[in-house]
Amino acid sequence: MKVAVFSTKPYDREFLTQANALLAQPHELVFHETQLNTHSALLAQGCQAVCCFVNDHVDADVLQQLAAQGVTLVALRCAGFNQVDLAAAKNLGITVARVADYSPHAVAEHALGLMLMLNRHLHRAYHRVRENDYSLNGLLGFDMVNKVVAVIGTGKIGEVFARIALGLGCKLIAYDPQPNQALVEAGVTYVPLEQLWPQADVISLHCPLNSSTHHLINSESIARMKEGVMIINTGRGGLIDTRAVISGLKSKKIGHLGLDVYEEEGDLFFEDNSNQLLQDDVFARLLTFPNVVVTGHQAFFTREALTAIARVTLANITHFEHNERDKMCTVN
Repeated sequence: MKVAVFSTKPYDREFLTQANALLAQPHELVFHETQLNTHSALLAQGCQAVCCFVNDHVDADVLQQLAAQGVTLVALRCAGFNQVDLAAAKNLGITVARVADYSPHAVAEHALGLMLMLNRHLHRAYHRVRENDYSLNGLLGFDMVNKVVAVIGTGKIGEVFARIALGLGCKLIAYDPQPNQALVEAGVTYVPLEQLWPQADVISLHCPLNSSTHHLINSESIARMKEGVMIINTGRGGLIDTRAVISGLKSKKIGHLGLDVYEEEGDLFFEDNSNQLLQDDVFARLLTFPNVVVTGHQAFFTREALTAIARVTLANITHFEHNERDKMCTVN
């Protein structure tokens, strides 16, 4: 099958090409660095499928263009699918598949890294030492043991993160419409959100982005949180109202903020913008806080995860080509 692969970097090409070479009948992969959007959709001409990533725009207009060119499959090489208009895809007869499980450990471990870095101010300590400054003022942290860590979303990634936090001796509470019984047995207590906010010392977001979770962290929820709460987001940027979080940082209601995702990251992340002026004033304001750490959507970025993403993505395409929909991870 001929596949137009969008938003590709050298590492995408490397892992997809390696996985494709292992197939009995390799696919024809046409790589494009550009994002998929209304202007670039024409690049899928002659392809039966497109392969997309987190910041591609797969809305109704793009899907209509793809359908007109004969595209019948959107193969996402990510777990989230909020960037796709699923209703439009279904109406156009386009199947959407995703990689539901690539490496939950990769994302969970990155969330842990953000949590520990913020607590012990490792980002600031690193720069101090390089400047021959070994003072400890302003670097005071706290023991993680016995702290209340709240996990919102306890699917595979949330479960791995919760188990890591349990290993640190933290007390775990969680919220998920579908509680994970294995975590209950491990000692995690599920509570409603209105009870979670005031109890948590640390809140880590691992839920999908949809209409019910959009801006889950907002002015109202922040007002209910503990003074000095730490918030970690390795899920999707839209889970957080950034302006509300900035207000929370200024008032010191939020003591630490760790982000691997950002609501308007599409024009920022995955690119080297070091020679350009930062045009996003909201993001620029975030970066002024010493108690904020931002990474550029790299939580998934491990060798194991990229290997699994390539393998599952190509498997979805192969199963679709062989009319084996029951073996695919579809979302519509």
